[in-house]
Amino acid sequence: MTNDFRELAFPELSFRRLLIFGTGALSVCSLPGWIGWLNENYPHIETRVALTRQAATFVAPAALTAMSGKPLIHDVWPAEPQVTAPHVELAEWADAVAVFPASFHFLSRFALGLADTPVLLALQCTTAPIGLAPALPPGGFQSHAGLQHLASLRERANVVVTEPQAGRSVSTGRVEKTAAAALPTLLELIEKRRAALGFEPSEGDRA
Repeated sequence: MTNDFRELAFPELSFRRLLIFGTGALSVCSLPGWIGWLNENYPHIETRVALTRQAATFVAPAALTAMSGKPLIHDVWPAEPQVTAPHVELAEWADAVAVFPASFHFLSRFALGLADTPVLLALQCTTAPIGLAPALPPGGFQSHAGLQHLASLRERANVVVTEPQAGRSVSTGRVEKTAAAALPTLLELIEKRRAALGFEPSEGDRA
């Protein structure tokens, strides 16, 4: 992934409400920078950020709250009774969902139809386009489980999956195609799928 945002493409995006879900891959630590990039280049997009428990060990929740300007969503069921159902609210609020990065554990749970956390349940139920940017460990993309789960997810009408990018593994030191694609690449795929599904541009979007 490039660290120079000046080199990035800026796809036209018609949606106004974007849910970004960071899962437990190390590259989630880049998420505050990407949120800043979104705020600067797409001020019309309202962004909400959610994290898994594991992701919160790799990136500071306070940084994401500050950058997004909204309270961070922790992907755990509330301990206290809620007036509204958080999974229903999220599923209906989002015009688009970006899972960035998508870890092996998340992909497996999502592909199997599991819904044991509020964000995962929202993703299983929403009709909004969902983009996945897998970031898997060495051998993950070639493993039986990885191949099966990615193939299953690509069959879903509202799901798009980016191809892995070359990156240096912190575990092995080797450069391999295991890294998550850049967020603009993921957003562009989401926009194309949104158009293919027949979604109209959200009210008030840029011309």
